[in-house]
Amino acid sequence: MRTLAFIFSFLIPFQIMTANDSMEEITLGGGCFWCLEALYERLPGVQSVVSGYAGGHKANPSYQEVVGGTTGHAEVVRVRFDTSQIGLAQILAFFWVAHDPTTLNRQGADVGTQYRSIILFSSDGQRKVIEESMVEARGKFADPIVTAVEPLEKFYEAEEYHQDYFARNPEASYCRYVIVPKIEKLESKGKL
Repeated sequence: MRTLAFIFSFLIPFQIMTANDSMEEITLGGGCFWCLEALYERLPGVQSVVSGYAGGHKANPSYQEVVGGTTGHAEVVRVRFDTSQIGLAQILAFFWVAHDPTTLNRQGADVGTQYRSIILFSSDGQRKVIEESMVEARGKFADPIVTAVEPLEKFYEAEEYHQDYFARNPEASYCRYVIVPKIEKLESKGKL
């Protein structure tokens, strides 16, 4: 009995470690984080999407500070996905159609550096895939892509009321007039 317990004590951590090996995270900004969160939550293989702030200089920024444009942070989402179901290249291909990467510091009516198009990577491997994806995406736009590509230094999770915003507030004006049309457009193109 002790031998069996001894063997299981080694196997259980191994199973946990291998289950997590297929998970990867990437941090993306493409305008308001509510939109990207709602879109990526519908993408098969995505395990979680967390709204937050990154790419700035102030520690622990609040929403009011970020939207005020003084922290340098962008509204972003941290997308956690299962690489056995979807790869980073597919996550990025979706990113290019989920927002307009050719408008500097703006997405629709949202204007300011906090709404900039940005990809924050956490490894050289991710950076390489991002660069390849960007080259491929350039041919699909008439205007140049202005998406910033930077190393992720720190991700700050947004306040709780921003998490799952669309799911919790489907009748809010922003959801009905901005997010729903984006979802419908991507569904009609077979992207969702």
